Amino acid sequence: MKKSKILLIVLIITISFGCQKENSIKNRIQPWPENPFYWQYNNVPVLLLGGSNDDNLFQWPEEQLIPHLDSMKETGANYVRNTMSSRVDKGFELQAFKKLPNGKYDLNLWNDEYWNRFENFLKWTAQRNIIVQIEVWDRFDYTDYKNTLKWITCPYNPANNINYKTKESGLRETYPDYHPTKDKQPFFHTIPVMNDNIVVRQFQEAFVDKMLSYSLSFGNVLYCMDNETSTNPVWGQYWMKYIRNRAAEAGVNVYVTDMFDKGWNLDTDKKFLISFDRFDLYTFLDISQNTANQNTFKKQWHNILFVRDRVKDNPRPINNTKNYGSSRRPPNNNYYKSTWKRWTTESAVQRYVLNVIGGCASTRFHRPPSGLGLSQPARICIKTLRELESYVKMWELTPGNDLLSEYEEAKVFLTADPGRLYVLFFLQGGSATLNLIGCEGNFNLNWFNPLTGQSRKAETLIGGNKETISTPDDGSWILSIVSLKK
Repeated sequence: MKKSKILLIVLIITISFGCQKENSIKNRIQPWPENPFYWQYNNVPVLLLGGSNDDNLFQWPEEQLIPHLDSMKETGANYVRNTMSSRVDKGFELQAFKKLPNGKYDLNLWNDEYWNRFENFLKWTAQRNIIVQIEVWDRFDYTDYKNTLKWITCPYNPANNINYKTKESGLRETYPDYHPTKDKQPFFHTIPVMNDNIVVRQFQEAFVDKMLSYSLSFGNVLYCMDNETSTNPVWGQYWMKYIRNRAAEAGVNVYVTDMFDKGWNLDTDKKFLISFDRFDLYTFLDISQNTANQNTFKKQWHNILFVRDRVKDNPRPINNTKNYGSSRRPPNNNYYKSTWKRWTTESAVQRYVLNVIGGCASTRFHRPPSGLGLSQPARICIKTLRELESYVKMWELTPGNDLLSEYEEAKVFLTADPGRLYVLFFLQGGSATLNLIGCEGNFNLNWFNPLTGQSRKAETLIGGNKETISTPDDGSWILSIVSLKK
């Protein structure tokens, strides 16, 4: 009898541990099984909305970071970008490696405070249910172009460390001549199928291992290899495999991608097409450059629908960790000024909303001055979308304008679950005719302005016909149409 009780206790403990482990796995960020175009976190589907004032927030001192994260949570933001960058922009940024008394770095030794900041950042975001999208490498940290002097102060620069020289590493002491788009920096060519530069790669791998030693224990982390890279995709693929292998060794599953440059041409660019088709490598997607000021709203919408169609057999979340635009930084030539006012605060909000209506899993206002960050217009927009979400869940809808007629092209956009839920977005007022034939019953209409935060309740609409819908004024308006049928 005593032995039976002991066995029963062991069995109960084993089952309990197994349930806890299963729940822990489900609580990590991952595609939602019922609609893998969207994420789930803590075992429920989530729409990721972000706005933050820097790209490497983990570097911020605690007294600045905590209030910023609290402001995000209060606003309804649950998504941040975090480059592992050490470039000194504000004066408090730290390097990952230990600096010796002689002023040089030892790439075999760590700067503990850098990693303490990183761990605290992950802990504090997790406490607030904020998803972190890490960017491992940022090409702008490894260049001296236009006197930016980022590489000239970088620990990986052979002039700045005790571990290798220019000859053995293949790295020059300065790279002032080329914009990073030219891909002339061999730091990004160290992998076996490129230059197979083990001298440098061993320290790159050690850095990634150190990063993962903290991040893998947190379930709120996504991994993007690069910031708008123009390097051959095999570079990012190497690091995606590397991170996933390390995660598997730790007994967890993580989601990885790469972010390519020139996203306005993603429907023809070979790098993007590879990422869309290689679902075994790119387990989610990031198309942030689709919101760059080169794009019109028409092309932005087209590109989102193109991606969704291209990956429909193996759907994955489509993220936008950078949504560009701010009146603080106007475009510098007449072409961009004439292209739908693509670089203003107004257009930044409109692009942000268009990402959501288009069926993207995430969108985040880029840091100032190239984006709105967590400024007042950004907060108004995010709060408005969360109010919309109280009526309609985006993961229940499919974007496309097939049910619309008699509207001005590229100024009205629709996502819907026909007969049940509809959301229309009017860029600049106007009207459109919505086909509700065969959709009997009454529908409730609610209007939301993402620029002002204003909301209005309209009268109930009766289904069964084609209905022409007009905005309250010529502003930007979102309309939710919800069937009253249970």
